[in-house]
Amino acid sequence: MIEYIYSFVIMKIYLNNVKEDWIIDRIRNDWYKYKKDNTTKFISRSDIVWILSPWVWKKIPQRYLNEKKVLCSHYHFDFENFDEKDFLKLDSFVDQYHVISKNTKQQLKKLTDKKITSIPFWVDKKKFFYIHNKETLRKNYGFENKDFLVGSFQRDTESKDLKSPKLIKGPDIFLNIVVEMYKQNKNLKVVLAGKNRQYLILELEKHKIPFSYYEMVDSKNLNELYNILDLYLVTSRIEGGPQAIMEAAISKTPILSTDVGVASEILHNDSIFDINLFSESKPNTEHAFQNSLKYTIPEGLNRFDNIFSEIYES
Repeated sequence: MIEYIYSFVIMKIYLNNVKEDWIIDRIRNDWYKYKKDNTTKFISRSDIVWILSPWVWKKIPQRYLNEKKVLCSHYHFDFENFDEKDFLKLDSFVDQYHVISKNTKQQLKKLTDKKITSIPFWVDKKKFFYIHNKETLRKNYGFENKDFLVGSFQRDTESKDLKSPKLIKGPDIFLNIVVEMYKQNKNLKVVLAGKNRQYLILELEKHKIPFSYYEMVDSKNLNELYNILDLYLVTSRIEGGPQAIMEAAISKTPILSTDVGVASEILHNDSIFDINLFSESKPNTEHAFQNSLKYTIPEGLNRFDNIFSEIYES
């Protein structure tokens, strides 16, 4: 583990907390687990505040944002629902920005002249990996070898409205694709996981497409769900990661995605589809796997070292 030592003092980083039982919580927990020497859970003892969850930044006492160096991560911008006043207020405290994809970096450059570094979040290859015995694994989940399993583990509605689709996530696009696929292959079944899947559940029932839903699962079960799939689909219109791209890639799960987030940095061009030309796309699991290896632990975490060193010294 790399230590940051300046004048015999180890630099301390504090990460703000969202407590949503979501990917950002997992990222925060990983950092505190693997970067113990240079992190603190007490903001008063920190040198740098990492605003990992910018949507709850106002919960951080402003005196600390004034006193400390600040790194802020952003994942995507929905400019149709963008609060410029809130962004500019936060921007006044930020020293540098981090984004997890080059697409988001281009968006953020329109809003600030501060330094922006693009580094995808890491993936833990001890939690997400290829499982060889697919037949037994499928039986454990009640599926047969003949089933063609298409997965989606991202939410498709908002907590405040459990019926209307969250359009930036593209659940309507996912639905249109699987409806067409089901016409061609009656062995198709959809595998859903995660919170807020009500839109797709209702629509799949309406179209009489068989599906299984696993609301919240631990990382062991989530890895198994990736491994039973014949195809994972990312159909977002706007996206930061999503982390599902990295998880599918490292577990060698066949995946197709719209051109969002880190898709172009991890997936082969053939695996990135236009919604009007979906049939022309095809998974390339080996290409995705090799690219994902660059971001596994510990290398994936250590890629952030230079950002913090630079902020601390500035």
